[in-house]
This record gives sequence, C-alpha cells and structure tokens, in this order.
Amino acid sequence: MELVIWEEHMTDNPIDGFFLKKEDFKFIGEGLQRPECILAEKDGTLWSADARGGVVRIDTNGNQTIITQSHSAEDFQSSEDDAQKFVDGTLPNGLAFASNGDILISNFGTDCLERMTRTGETTVMFDSVNGEPIGKVNFVCRDSKNRIWITISTMLHDWPKAINKDLIDGRVLLYEEGKGVRIVADDVHFSNECKLDKNEEYLYVVQTCGRNIARYRIQEDGSLGTKEIYGPNDHGRLIDGIAFDSHGNLWGTHVMNDGIFAIKPDGDLHIIFDDSNPAEVKMLDDAFQAGTVDAELLLQCGGSIATWCASITFGGKDLKTVYVGSLRATNIPYFQSPVSGLPMVHWND
Repeated sequence: MELVIWEEHMTDNPIDGFFLKKEDFKFIGEGLQRPECILAEKDGTLWSADARGGVVRIDTNGNQTIITQSHSAEDFQSSEDDAQKFVDGTLPNGLAFASNGDILISNFGTDCLERMTRTGETTVMFDSVNGEPIGKVNFVCRDSKNRIWITISTMLHDWPKAINKDLIDGRVLLYEEGKGVRIVADDVHFSNECKLDKNEEYLYVVQTCGRNIARYRIQEDGSLGTKEIYGPNDHGRLIDGIAFDSHGNLWGTHVMNDGIFAIKPDGDLHIIFDDSNPAEVKMLDDAFQAGTVDAELLLQCGGSIATWCASITFGGKDLKTVYVGSLRATNIPYFQSPVSGLPMVHWND
C-alpha cells in the first residue's frame, strides 16, 4: 500500500495518546434536523445541512436561522415515518462553498446537485450525466482549481438496500465550469464523503460498504487513476465522513456503530472515540454479511453523542475546534483537537 508522506510527518504525531470521553464534548444548536454536514467559516459562523429543505446558519453567539431553499418548502416534504424520511423528500446532505460564497448542496433525497444563495434562492446545477439520472448524490467538495467533486453512493433511490457487501455501483463525478459533468470513477462501494490531501495529489473517497477508504491519484486532466485502499482494508464498521488535519492524519466517523477515528500517515488506525456497544456492532455486522440490512435495523443502532455520526469539520480561528455532523441528532457536538485541521479551500477565498 503506497502512502503519502509529507516532510512535516517526520515529527511526533500530535494525536498519539489522544482519546475522547463523552464528557469531553460540548454542544451547539438546537432543534436541528439531520445536521449531516457542517461548514465552518473563519469568523466562527457554522452552516448545517437541514432536512427541512436548506441549511441552518449558527452565528458566533449561538443564534440560529434556518434558510429554506426556494424550491423546497412546497415542492418537497420529508416523511414523518422514521425509516422513510431517510429516503424520500428533500435531504440536503453534503455541503461546500462555491467560490462566490454560495452553498453547493448534494441533495440525497431529490438526487441532484443544487446551488443555493445565502438567502435561499436555489437552482439545480444538474440531475443527470450522459443523459441518465445521476443516482443517490451524497457529497460535494471543491478544490483550489475550482473543480467540483461529487460522490454518488448508489444508483438505487431506496439507498438502505445498497447497504450490503456485494453491490458496488457508487461513482465519483467531476464538474468543471464550461465542461459540464462527467464520471471519473464507477467502482466505489457506496461512495460517501470525499476530500483532497494537502497537495491535491489524491482524492480520498469513503467506501461506506467497503468499510474502508479508497484513494485515486488525480491526473492533470482531472481523470482519476487506479483505486487503492488507504489504511485498513476493513474497519469492521460502516464509515461516513472524513477530514484531514494539518499533520496529515485523516480523521473519520464510524456511522450507526458510532465513533471517531484517524488514519495516521503510516496507515495505522487510531480510535479516538467509540460510542457503540459490542452487541450493536455484532447485530449490524451479522446483517451486513447476510445482506439483510434495512432501515428498521439501522434505526436500532446509534450512540448518544452524535447519533449516526456523519461528518468531521475543523473550525475555530485555530482550526482546532472539531464539529461532528450526524443524521439523527438535533444539535452539533464539538470538542478540542490537539492538532489543527487542514484548511478547506474556502478558508483562503
């Protein structure tokens, strides 16, 4: 397994010996719905995806404002059924800032990539590729060349049916202004969040149902090289979100069997926080291996801090405040990291 080794990695790793307990977390926000992805700005403002059809803005004083997408309030309504509401309706999922400050939204319910102004005016950027529906769009991120990377978890709308060890129909799309959108990878085992390393040499993609993280070398024209696994081949748990710190550790979340981990530059897995229990882990693993996972079973799983941990976001002026997004909590847990996060591209806009 090839690994990226940056010069600063030769020093001691600041996360060695770093572990979290439940009492280490603080919380911000209230009444949030499906705060899957969190964006942080330099001034401390947070933006959280929200299942009511838009985002919630939380200012530095903790005041929050829901900004509803112009097309969402009347056109799409989430189901009241606990299982069905994770499949239908408008489900803003991954978020990224466009270069002008607009918010790019991968809508996991309507299966399209959207662009929303900070006052809610929304346009659909695209909902198809090569004349076909794009599938279950999950996440979006932007790089320093203003290219937009989009992950497609599965081509099945009823996504819980794709939580198995055999179906591999996830994709990565690349959107470039003036060139449109194209498929750059079609071999992802339920693709989830994706991030680029410090030098933007590789695109790292969570394979939720591969239970590992893949990476692809980015070619000059934006095409991707051969997939390789970064870190453990199988975490034994489903994975959702990832984020790099400034030392080159790749932080991530285990979802349903909730927890936070980091993959060190040498490939070793470091468990930072585990909010699961052995019986729950075995129940989900047994169903996963048997191909019997469904929404009802998933709803029996989840920790108490960030139920169904989904994303990791470094924020604060020193990028050492870490926010945890989730699918089922109604607030945002956060904690202090011993190392700063790698600045996202919007940090330098």
